[in-house]
Amino acid sequence: MMMRAFRIAFLGLAALSLSAQREPILVPEVSQSRIEVRQGFTGANLLLYGAVIDPIGGRQATEYDIVVVLKGPAEPIRLREKDRIAGIWMNAGASDFRSAPAFFAVASSRPVAEIVDERTAAIYELGTEFIQLSPSGEIEPEEQARFAAGLVDMRQRGGLYKEDPDGVRISEGVLYQARIALPSNVITGPYTAETFAIADGRVLASATAEIEVAKVGLEGQVVNASQRWSLFYGLGAIMLSLGMGLLAGRYFSRS
Repeated sequence: MMMRAFRIAFLGLAALSLSAQREPILVPEVSQSRIEVRQGFTGANLLLYGAVIDPIGGRQATEYDIVVVLKGPAEPIRLREKDRIAGIWMNAGASDFRSAPAFFAVASSRPVAEIVDERTAAIYELGTEFIQLSPSGEIEPEEQARFAAGLVDMRQRGGLYKEDPDGVRISEGVLYQARIALPSNVITGPYTAETFAIADGRVLASATAEIEVAKVGLEGQVVNASQRWSLFYGLGAIMLSLGMGLLAGRYFSRS
């Protein structure tokens, strides 16, 4: 950990010597750039850390607020609402979202509401209530907001959306670190960790780190096969189902 801290400081000083800009410089790092999901995967803990350096020496990291946003791959989703009609639970409404992140976590040095106003938080998605879900279809704004809140609540209960208003620690006047836990049901794909340095309600610097969550082993091979040869994979799955059905039918007919 100390070696990584020295590396961050060295990179920051190198960036400082090569830059004449007056804005702060962010040098982000992650403890794992690739997370392998195997059978029995129980989750992972990511350490996101780095340095924030002011080229003109006017501030230290302790005078900034740091917010880290970790987002998983975006995916289209249809959210359905059930209602009790004539004593039976039935689908009563639906809403489509074009780009709902499969995972979304925010860690900050203090509550985001104390760092920036709602407009700035919405621009940079600094919270679960500011996720840009891109709703589609014709539906009343009030209905869209209700469905969006329902989606966020559902994924919060599943551990896929989370906020930690005290999740970033700043130390030594230049270093910061945050820990974000990925649950066992995390979706595979590319993830982005965006770090923001904020002072006086303004985002002064940002930096992005990439993380890959991938299935490996037999499960990974099955996923790759289904994606590369989808037609043959589908036909194989159908033939396997038919074969298992025939075997089961013969077994039970003899017994």
